Amino acid sequence: MAKLIKLYEENPNPKQIQEVVDVLRKGGLVIYPTDTVYGLGCDITKSKALEKIARIKGIKLDKANWSFICADLSNLSDYVRQIDNRTFKILKRTLPGPYTFILPGGNDLPKDFKKKKTVGIRIPDNNIARALVTALGNPIVSTSIHDEDDVLEYTTDPELIYEKWQNLVDVVVDGGYGGNVGSTVIDLSEGEPIVLREGKGSIEL
Repeated sequence: MAKLIKLYEENPNPKQIQEVVDVLRKGGLVIYPTDTVYGLGCDITKSKALEKIARIKGIKLDKANWSFICADLSNLSDYVRQIDNRTFKILKRTLPGPYTFILPGGNDLPKDFKKKKTVGIRIPDNNIARALVTALGNPIVSTSIHDEDDVLEYTTDPELIYEKWQNLVDVVVDGGYGGNVGSTVIDLSEGEPIVLREGKGSIEL
């Protein structure tokens, strides 16, 4: 059964952050808040954990299009091919923020993502998510938690999330109520920005 850990976005407790990171390092699955909806994630280098998420989502791992949650732009070159100045300016202006940017995949992607031509990069404007990635030392793969409810696409209450997911994951981070609008997804892999999904972030770049 999952552990429920309460964290405060203004000032996430480093000891509890470390507790969540230890679970990620052991290949555990974690549900955590972002600046949009709650995400389900794991360490991007843990193949078994990635396969578990794929099974939960009912898809094959090689067909999965998940985002990489990063702490900032500094390690981007580890996962993304050389990007032009215009693209970098867009990233710098909008991140951290409620966007997923599709960028050309680099040569040093973890083995489970080697065949990916593009990757989705997220730097959420949420201290808990970024603190987890910083302490872990590499990105967390992330996929949104959808709700079966026809009206609400996403579950926003962490206690309800815990109730539903406690037997599927190892930790649920309660960071307060989440949003119910996903990130805006913009494809920058070909240079010209193409909006794939309008979400919380403005499409006026």
